[in-house]
Amino acid sequence: MTTTKKTTTKSRKSRTVTVKKPVSLDLPRNPFMFEILDLVSKQRTKAKKIEVLKKYEDLPLKVILIWNFDESVVSILPPGDVPYTGYDEQNVYTGGVSGKISQEVRSMHETGSFSLGAADQQGHTTIRRESKHFYRFIKGGDDGLNNLRRESMFINILEGLHPLEAEIVILCKDKKLGEVYKVTKEVVAEAFPDIKWGGRS
Repeated sequence: MTTTKKTTTKSRKSRTVTVKKPVSLDLPRNPFMFEILDLVSKQRTKAKKIEVLKKYEDLPLKVILIWNFDESVVSILPPGDVPYTGYDEQNVYTGGVSGKISQEVRSMHETGSFSLGAADQQGHTTIRRESKHFYRFIKGGDDGLNNLRRESMFINILEGLHPLEAEIVILCKDKKLGEVYKVTKEVVAEAFPDIKWGGRS
């Protein structure tokens, strides 16, 4: 009787190492806030996130970050989604801003246009332009304004903004920016040491 020895050869799986190209830190001129925050979110290290924030530092960016992360800034608007139609679409779309954002993102996928900056052809306004009005929506900012007027001003601003900019304003109102964008108070505080936290309301 002949015994045959079974030989098993372990096949080594060939590993392909893919080196990820670093994300470019360049955005178009006058980028939207969602473009800046999206770029921050794509960075893998705290140092890179800080670098992006410093590179695009301006007052409106600090305004939304303070509104979101400073606990002493209290919104005096109802929490949650906001009734919304969108720029130049008052007779076409009604619903909340979340639905409109999904629609806009779908459209951006179809056209392949995610980086807009000053090249936005839709005529949207920007957080950069509208941030001077945001004090009206926080406690101690314009307490003499009646609530109905305040809420309609807020909706008017949102409807003129690019939907992804409008989403940022709503997230800041509810202090939920960190749920959508990978940015923390710690990163903001290191990027902008000139921000004094607390004592705002």
